[in-house]
Amino acid sequence: MSASLLWEILFYGWCFSEVYIALGMRTRNSGGNTRDRGTQLLLWIVIFFSIFACEWISGSHAPTMFGGAHWLKTCGIVVFIIGLAIRWIAILSLGKSFSANVAIQPSQTIYRGGMYRWIRHPSYLGMLIIFLAIGIHSRNWLGLFVVLIPTTLALLYRIHVEEIALNSAFGETYASYSKTTRRLLPFLY
Repeated sequence: MSASLLWEILFYGWCFSEVYIALGMRTRNSGGNTRDRGTQLLLWIVIFFSIFACEWISGSHAPTMFGGAHWLKTCGIVVFIIGLAIRWIAILSLGKSFSANVAIQPSQTIYRGGMYRWIRHPSYLGMLIIFLAIGIHSRNWLGLFVVLIPTTLALLYRIHVEEIALNSAFGETYASYSKTTRRLLPFLY
């Protein structure tokens, strides 16, 4: 299997999985306390246009990263797989407590196992790693910045909204959990 075909399979598989997550794992207003504040739609718009812009830059501009080295495409695939693994493990760890939109389930508790022992939002870390991989795969610095910066800002806003909802729902329990974990990067942020 060629690296190009593997990239296509991974990329489109991820796209379809995100559509499934957005539609199939979304909490309806009757199923829980929804506090999304439009962040799911905002995230989709930012992701779509950022990836589109990165792909356009990649196709219309010469590679600028490390002289356009072809090993960057392989590196992008490896980073993509790492991001997918982190995202899917984080989602599967939460089980029914996971929701594509910011929502609190009536029976939900704070999960502290797996990656959630160290960071509060590992599924978003997985997404950021995927965007990093897309930028690396473009082999263009501008493509990397265009795909990584807007999506990071949108995810940081969503994390802010989600943490307000979690603090409101769980109070001191979530505040205590927040003191012992980081948002996205263990030991850093």
